[in-house]
Amino acid sequence: MHEIPNAAMDIIRRGSVKIRVTRSGMFQQLTFTVRKTRLGNIEYTELYTERQIDMSELVRIARETGLPVRAQNAEAFPEGTSAPDFQNL
Repeated sequence: MHEIPNAAMDIIRRGSVKIRVTRSGMFQQLTFTVRKTRLGNIEYTELYTERQIDMSELVRIARETGLPVRAQNAEAFPEGTSAPDFQNL
């Protein structure tokens, strides 16, 4: 089982986090909310935004926060993790 970083647990407790991202060549400050998502019989915690974000940015955010990240167009997990690692958070 993957160990969740303390910073990720703080984000989950707060319910959202503002992160600086690059979209269309410009820096933007976006709010990502914590939500529960179902994948088959697994319910796991992830960060979510309704905006479209490049996959490279999603991977960076997942790596930096230690949590899965979903945007309108894609989803990324921290390296070496999958949905079951984020159950019961």
